[in-house]
Amino acid sequence: MPRMANMANPPTPDYGENAIRVLKGLEPVKQRPGMYTRTENPLHILQEVLDNAADEALAGYCKKIKFTLHADGSASVEDDGRGIPFGLHPEEKAPVIELVFTRLHAGGKFDKGKGGAYSFSGGLHGVGVSVTNALAKRMEVSSYRDGQVAHIVFSGGDVVQPLTLRENTFGKGVQDGDRRQGSTVRVWPDGKYFDSLQLPLNELLHLLRSKAVLMPGVQVTLVNEKAKDTQQWLYKGGLADYLTQNLHGEPLIPLFEGNGFADKNHESFAEGEGADWAVVFSEEGAAVRESYVNLIPTSAGGTHEAGLRDGLFNAVKSFIELHALLPKGVKLLPEDVFARASFILSAKVLDPQFQGQIKEKLNSRDAVRLVSGFVRPALELWLNSHVEYGKKLAEFVIRAAQSRQRAGQKIEKRKSSGVAVLPGKLTDCESQDIAHNEVFLVEGDSAGGSAKMGRDKELQAILPLRGKVLNTWEVERDRLFANNEIHDISVAIGVDPHGVGDNPDLSGLRYGKICILSDADVDGSHIQVLLLTLFFRHFPKLIETGHIFVAQPPLFRIDAPARGKKPAAKFYALDEAEMRAIFDKLAKDGVNPDKCSVSRFKGLGEMNAEQLWETTLNPDTRRLLPVQLGDLDLAATEATMTKLMGKGEAAARRELMELHGDAVAVDV
Repeated sequence: MPRMANMANPPTPDYGENAIRVLKGLEPVKQRPGMYTRTENPLHILQEVLDNAADEALAGYCKKIKFTLHADGSASVEDDGRGIPFGLHPEEKAPVIELVFTRLHAGGKFDKGKGGAYSFSGGLHGVGVSVTNALAKRMEVSSYRDGQVAHIVFSGGDVVQPLTLRENTFGKGVQDGDRRQGSTVRVWPDGKYFDSLQLPLNELLHLLRSKAVLMPGVQVTLVNEKAKDTQQWLYKGGLADYLTQNLHGEPLIPLFEGNGFADKNHESFAEGEGADWAVVFSEEGAAVRESYVNLIPTSAGGTHEAGLRDGLFNAVKSFIELHALLPKGVKLLPEDVFARASFILSAKVLDPQFQGQIKEKLNSRDAVRLVSGFVRPALELWLNSHVEYGKKLAEFVIRAAQSRQRAGQKIEKRKSSGVAVLPGKLTDCESQDIAHNEVFLVEGDSAGGSAKMGRDKELQAILPLRGKVLNTWEVERDRLFANNEIHDISVAIGVDPHGVGDNPDLSGLRYGKICILSDADVDGSHIQVLLLTLFFRHFPKLIETGHIFVAQPPLFRIDAPARGKKPAAKFYALDEAEMRAIFDKLAKDGVNPDKCSVSRFKGLGEMNAEQLWETTLNPDTRRLLPVQLGDLDLAATEATMTKLMGKGEAAARRELMELHGDAVAVDV
């Protein structure tokens, strides 16, 4: 009797050389649009076009931007900037206007170190308008430049009407709508890539209005052909006017505005880097908070907002200390100052590093020091020049701190009776407020020593671990405490081991963030996996409730030589992309990358306390990854963990390594 095929597991096709596809041109965007843009609606791909026009305004060449919603469902952006170059590219031998819209990583914003066309721009990756083109049924581009008009048409990222040139008739009495200079881009988004083609009008209005706010003197217009409506914004008062108009509730003290930008002699930052800001404190109403980097709205905030918070806090704290206003026993935290602050912040950063292509959050570590360094002295000067207002703000901040401390004491009183004797190796923090405090599980005593000296003792606890933690995947819960390290971890965090279906008592939890901090080498990765195994198997509720984090120490250290008046400096980079950004910045300062020494950073113990604080512990500049389930569900994750950590799974692990071993970069 012939054997029947198992239909539940049909045979897979042969996996060989022919099975490998190489995606060329704009194909990666079409295959995985969600990696490059938001797919709920086409607003972000149109924003990419708008950002290019705004970059022209930022560079000082554009005074008018017009956004039109056409009746046929398309949208267009017009500007009176320099126009997109349409000559042949010297290397690619194709018109530049074609390359910009059809090639990923092609643009005018990479050449920064040599005084390029855009020293500061929102565009960074060079994938913006090419993504717009890839996801559009049709795109028409016109460029007015050098007395000529260039016109080209695309469809799905491909050229369907090659570049044509004609004479620009502007100023010659011919009524055909030509402009002296500038560009027009009209886009018909392709509905198959988006959940809806309907643009969120409120978001669009906010986006256009904010561009006008951030570029005083630039006229921004919205034309809606269907509604037969035109709106126009031209702000001359800038950030302060905008914030005052949108503020909910009465200001506690007058609005504080200012700006600060680095000059060519600045020790740490490139010429032109800095920020504009407007800040106001209010007792009631929802806070208005908007931040931008090179005119790009950063809705998720980032390091520039952290810099503003740091600058405001230190300035207010310094004023309170100078005037001896702080009552005994009261400790100020940044949130006491920042909680009731409304602000508009516009930062200019050379080579900004964003989290993801949609640029919602700024990751550039230096932005904290950049913004804080300009905000703090300016606010200190203002407060000491307006002492009455300063004292009024100080009283308000102190009341907030006292209220927070009273709330924390109530919680501590409720749970203090059941606390076990804490492990001797634990260096605890002073705060018991789990909304803010955190514990670092640190690999080794040497790194633990640096961490203890470098930490914020108010909020950060350190628990050094000796050697590698036990693999607990197949250890019974009753036997866990036989291991001293695991016993110490459990007692320190204040939660007992439990299973997936259990409902453990989390009222004894002592820290809001439990952070795994290990070296960036193989051993460090191994310890990280063992600790993640422990939490996933025996403390799953802590992962579910978002209390477990993994710290990302930097991988590279760049030692830059002294340059002019600027002393020698050390820079830390999380990865190669960040290292390249640092080299771009140094090149802007005239530093030859060949004169910089790069070392691969392995052990946390190599860092002194100050360096460890700056790179890994400081909440404003560190990288913490929250631990949560990824693409796999709970059952699939458990199966994978069994394969990786189970004692009887050596064959499965070997198969896994044979299949995927070449995809891993191992540093030994």
